[in-house]
Amino acid sequence: MNYNEEVLNIINNIKGRDEDSILSAKKRVDSLAKPLGSLGKLEDIAIKLAGITGKINNEINKKCVIILSSDNGVVEEGVASAPQYVTLAQSINFSRGKTGVAALAKANNTDLIVVDIGINSDIEVPGAINRKIRKGTSNIVNEPAMSKEECLKAIYIGIETVKLAKEKDYDIIGVGEMGIGNTTTSSAVLKSLIGCRIDEVVGKGAGLTEEAFEKKKEVVRKAIEINNPNSEDPIDIVAKVGGFDIAGMVGVFLGASYYRIPVVIDGFISVVAALLAVRLSPEVIDYLIPSHLSKEIGYNLAIKELGLEPMLNLDMRLGEGSGCPIAFSIISSACAMMNNMATFEEAEIDPSYLEEIRDKKSYIVSTLDK
Repeated sequence: MNYNEEVLNIINNIKGRDEDSILSAKKRVDSLAKPLGSLGKLEDIAIKLAGITGKINNEINKKCVIILSSDNGVVEEGVASAPQYVTLAQSINFSRGKTGVAALAKANNTDLIVVDIGINSDIEVPGAINRKIRKGTSNIVNEPAMSKEECLKAIYIGIETVKLAKEKDYDIIGVGEMGIGNTTTSSAVLKSLIGCRIDEVVGKGAGLTEEAFEKKKEVVRKAIEINNPNSEDPIDIVAKVGGFDIAGMVGVFLGASYYRIPVVIDGFISVVAALLAVRLSPEVIDYLIPSHLSKEIGYNLAIKELGLEPMLNLDMRLGEGSGCPIAFSIISSACAMMNNMATFEEAEIDPSYLEEIRDKKSYIVSTLDK
């Protein structure tokens, strides 16, 4: 298979939001029996969903989090607080319902789709889709993480997984990961992509001593120096200093946009993958819904680059896609608002008292547009 051709075809056929549906949804939201803008981000979410699906009234009945599991060769440098076998152990625990995201998914009626895209083991992960490219990436301090062909294959696997989710009639997708060492690779990717300082993107991940933290920053610096990724080429960046999990997540964001399915960003690693996807296809931004403000240091830079604002601040930094099930419940609430609230007319309320506010709001918007 020509993965470059397949991925390029998806990228070239991603369409932006449905503007007519956006306008109709805004009109509907403003006609509901409430003060203008009083339901805040719920209104924004409902309007964004309309732009994605082309429908004013949407329902989030079937939900899933796609989790890409893979190991990273850079753990050889001592940049992670957990041993590498935890990638396999937690990937197995997803099917047992015993991880953070699994518990939250169950509480929010959400399914998990786990993909072994590069775990360093021959053990079959129960319930997971086996799309292992190889047993983990290479150590980015010594050489590129993967070849360009492997990177494109990983992206394509992510796209294929979304196709599977669409065939199973999922209304919304969240994007998570499992891979010891992937805050290091994500930091290297983000630094390469936006050209910030290393201390702005490298955090302590799951927890490091000060000595290990300083070493982690040095590892990121050295990996970028040795591999010299092209800042204008997201695929080159991921191939040189990223991971199979990150590349697969990029594919999920691209695939969700191609198939017009709303897709929820989790934390730091997820938002870095989302930014890469937007750099590959700017239209992807229309399909992204951030969940929570990650405590990982680089998250703020990535979400700012996207121009998005997370809906939650729960001091979370677990990863795994754990923010997505919580966000799904809020998105469902936005749908309930749009579908079930009465309009002023239905509530038999004269909205004329709002005309002055509406006019002022229209003036402010038109002035900002100029």
